[in-house]
Amino acid sequence: MEVFLEEVFIYGFALLLVLGILLIYLRKQKRESKEVSEKIIQAKADGMHEPVSLYPVIDANRCIKSGACITACPEEDVLGIKNGKATIINASRCIGHGACFRACPVEAISLWIGTEKRGVDLPHISPNFETNVPGVFIAGELGGMGLIRNAVTQGKEAVENIVKTLNKEAKAEYDLIVVGAGPAGISATLAAKKANLNVLTLEQDTLGGTVFTFPRSKIVMTSPMDLPLYGKVKFKETSKTELLELWKTVIEKNDITIKENSKVEAIIPEGDIFNLVTTNGDKYTAKSVLIAIGRRGTPRKLDVPGENSEKVAYRLLEPEEIKGKDILVVGGGDSAIESALLLAEQNRVTLSYRSNAFSRIKQKNGEKITAAIENGKLDVKFNSNIVSIEPDFILYTENESDEVLKLKNDLIYIFAGGELPTQFLRKIGIQISTKRGEAILKHKKSVI
Repeated sequence: MEVFLEEVFIYGFALLLVLGILLIYLRKQKRESKEVSEKIIQAKADGMHEPVSLYPVIDANRCIKSGACITACPEEDVLGIKNGKATIINASRCIGHGACFRACPVEAISLWIGTEKRGVDLPHISPNFETNVPGVFIAGELGGMGLIRNAVTQGKEAVENIVKTLNKEAKAEYDLIVVGAGPAGISATLAAKKANLNVLTLEQDTLGGTVFTFPRSKIVMTSPMDLPLYGKVKFKETSKTELLELWKTVIEKNDITIKENSKVEAIIPEGDIFNLVTTNGDKYTAKSVLIAIGRRGTPRKLDVPGENSEKVAYRLLEPEEIKGKDILVVGGGDSAIESALLLAEQNRVTLSYRSNAFSRIKQKNGEKITAAIENGKLDVKFNSNIVSIEPDFILYTENESDEVLKLKNDLIYIFAGGELPTQFLRKIGIQISTKRGEAILKHKKSVI
């Protein structure tokens, strides 16, 4: 009897301990779910819940609440756990790292692009990066995958597929012409050199593509990447200068020439080769073409009087050289905010944004711009629109008022995004469609 009572006591104690742990777990889960729900409500109020580019979609039936996706995400509060399942909190903060996609142990996450409210125009591309025009490939941001690591990976993978399908019997100057010398184009060029292809790279501007247009001190967020003919690049944060120097070193070491200031105007199929014509009048022939020009083919303009003035620019290259000026920065994205903050160190800066709040910026930029406003380092005019650009001032309206206001001004930097080079692609024959919520990466075998 005594042994029986002792066993009852032991089992009873164990049961109470298990129940206690379970109760603590459930209370913790309930508290965390409540916190996530409150964050979602706030995100919706701030306009941060809707995605603006690539974003994760969670299959609730497969999610096992491992939390791996939350831990892997380099951004803050993009994902959270609600009622035992992963969910999106601030979709606008997602910039397409794909870390959550790779981290999920049960493949409950897929990466989507576009929504019913915000469609995204994308060219038709097969899993091996070939367009509907045989022999023409697309890699990087233009195909919907942003970020340096993703672009580098796709440039390399695209060339590997080109090598498999290359028509060696075709008669052309080059096996491959790469259009664009950004991350995807550089990676593709190096991969082509490694594969012993006769490759030429044409860049409409300068080595680095979009990266070159970043403000000099901007920190480029990236993950470790595998760069052809170099190996693993393990830094996770770097400056624009450091990244460009790395690329220059690898290119020079491998005796690769990239033709800058050579904008491709036309790609014309002729039999089993392609004729390429630049705006400089240069002509080339290639067996295959890889387009890696990014989505922002042309800066989006405001279409207001005076915009063609010399004091208007669409990128900031040497902020440290600009001092004592009255400057207007137009835009509400990361580029606009980072440029305004840099310029405000030595100038009088006003930031004009057409909406009533910043809704598509990185958290760190949000914290910095808030601090700058509070400290009076720069003036932000929300709900404002430029009416006219004059030699010494600009005219604008604010808060939907018809009253035209005047602001002293020496320089204007416009960061209103860019326009997809749709006409250029369609001229080649590449089909483009609007994605309104479609998975582009569904399983780990996908390239990212």
